[in-house]
Amino acid sequence: MFQKRIFQCAALFFASVFVAIAGEKKTIAIGPYVQNVTDKSAVVCWATLSGVSTVTMPDGSVQTLNHYQNHEMLLSGLQENTTYTYNVFGDGSEAGRGQVTTFPKDIAPFKFVVLGDTRSRHEVHKKNIDRIIAEKPLFVVNTGDLVADGRQIQHWEKFFALNKELLRSTPYFPVLGNHEKDSRYYFDFFNLPGNERYYSFSVGDAFFIFLDTEGEDYQTPRYLKTAAGREYFWANYNRRYFETQKAWVEHQLTLNKDAGFVFVFFHQPLFSVKKSRVADAELRRKFWGDIFERHGVQVVMNGHDHHYHHALRGGTHYITTAGGGAGLYEPDTPQPETQKIAKIEHLVSVEVGLEKSVLTAIDIDGNIIEKIELQRR
Repeated sequence: MFQKRIFQCAALFFASVFVAIAGEKKTIAIGPYVQNVTDKSAVVCWATLSGVSTVTMPDGSVQTLNHYQNHEMLLSGLQENTTYTYNVFGDGSEAGRGQVTTFPKDIAPFKFVVLGDTRSRHEVHKKNIDRIIAEKPLFVVNTGDLVADGRQIQHWEKFFALNKELLRSTPYFPVLGNHEKDSRYYFDFFNLPGNERYYSFSVGDAFFIFLDTEGEDYQTPRYLKTAAGREYFWANYNRRYFETQKAWVEHQLTLNKDAGFVFVFFHQPLFSVKKSRVADAELRRKFWGDIFERHGVQVVMNGHDHHYHHALRGGTHYITTAGGGAGLYEPDTPQPETQKIAKIEHLVSVEVGLEKSVLTAIDIDGNIIEKIELQRR
């Protein structure tokens, strides 16, 4: 169970931020880590251990479950494109120290990195993390399935342990994958814009949209005996939620029609080259239609299928980047829109410039899989 304590700090015109918790100092169990950065604010998060419970399994083994108290420190009134040093305990100790760099407000070049499906094979995940740190991006995007089971706290403990040094100074923007299972842990650990399920923000000349293609997690009731009944249930359980989200996307893309670059992220791809998932991808394309192409979205980035896949339709690049750690899938069914396939662990580095942006897919050994050049809209 989580409890949140929120601290606010106005850091206007100062190069460093130090915040102490009056009358209380606990050992940091998770973090600190940077979240929800803008050109004038940021949130620093960390968690302290608040208790331990045990569960005795049917075989007699005992499972230990940690309980955490989550803390959030809002830094407001910051200067744009400026690096601040924070210390959540304010005593100079390294445990609570980190840095945060605010986003540029004006149009200027920057870099971000995208990876996905980091849920398993932690040695691969760690190797990708080390490469991201070397890239020194402004922020990181995860296309979902951060952990194997979002309802197990042990999986989140491992995720934050692996990402400890990266997240100490680099904001992390995830989307919900099917393995997050709509878990409360996801929403307690991350501080994201908007309603946190789907959200948007801009940096300079670029606009970013993050979507939830999973919806509320559910199980099909056993009393649905017929295939038709089950199919109707699957198709309609979250339909109103997805239709509301689609209307929101339409509105956001219309409001931000003057952005030079537009990037969209969600978990399950619109184009699959894994035979068993081609039909589901077609259903997703039917739902979303031509919304991204009609609005001139240059790139849609997804996860879910554990390989690299680049498709192109109507001027929009659809990139599946799901080589963050999970076991690789065989890309056995190329589509007419397919431009490039690579069954390899990887990440994608994106350099946003003034007139063009360059996406570079980099494999686990540092080799370039593909480069994609985007012209400003």
